Amino acid sequence: MQPDPLVIGPYTFHSRLIVGSGKYRDFDETRLATEASEAEMITVAVRRVNVTDASQPNLLDHLPKGMKILPNTAGCYTAEEAVRTARLAREALDTDLVKLEVIGDPQTLFPDNEQTLEAARILVKDGFTVLPYTLDDPIVCRKLVDAGCAAVMPLAAPIGSGLGIRNSTNLLIIRETIREVPVIVDAGVGTASDAARAMELGVDGLLMNTAIAGARDPIAMATAMKLAVRAGRLAYLAGRIEKRLYANASSPLAGLIE
Repeated sequence: MQPDPLVIGPYTFHSRLIVGSGKYRDFDETRLATEASEAEMITVAVRRVNVTDASQPNLLDHLPKGMKILPNTAGCYTAEEAVRTARLAREALDTDLVKLEVIGDPQTLFPDNEQTLEAARILVKDGFTVLPYTLDDPIVCRKLVDAGCAAVMPLAAPIGSGLGIRNSTNLLIIRETIREVPVIVDAGVGTASDAARAMELGVDGLLMNTAIAGARDPIAMATAMKLAVRAGRLAYLAGRIEKRLYANASSPLAGLIE
């Protein structure tokens, strides 16, 4: 099989699965699940997790070596908050990567499109490699790409819902119209079949946290997600057969001995 890397801005990854660091029982479980996933990038909520105070337990000390840290602006409700959080993360973690989240509703955790776009424009000009969490809206995704984002990350369903893909049509439209940067499904995946289905639609990668961390056995689920992402990607590249209303014999009648 030919190499099939995921390229986000100046960064190249062999894995198309990005994982989160929250909701685990403890740091040991975080490490074991992350290792099982074989992901190369992990999100860290800089407003919720200690990454700077050496006198307190530090998540970064428990992550596999070589993991790329993707700080996120979880918990921000305005562009100003998100920009400030991203800049603090850059100073603390020495990275230009940021997963941009600007939430518009505390119950559904749907993103605020207007504030997300405003923050994205500021952060791109500020030299960040911006990966914005957004609704599965092709128009907003196009605006974020035009603003200079290094990827777009439409949701499949509300964060932590586990509902799977609710609107495959929109994801297909986003995939067809956004070719300059990766399309990464973020939020809503519940199990391995959801992950495989998303990848079979042609998206470039998946970002997930709750589906793994909230499973009865997070380490086993991390392994399942790793394999599902790979299988879905291979199936997409291989190209599925056309659907037919009637049967089509795999062994044709032509040439049979009478």
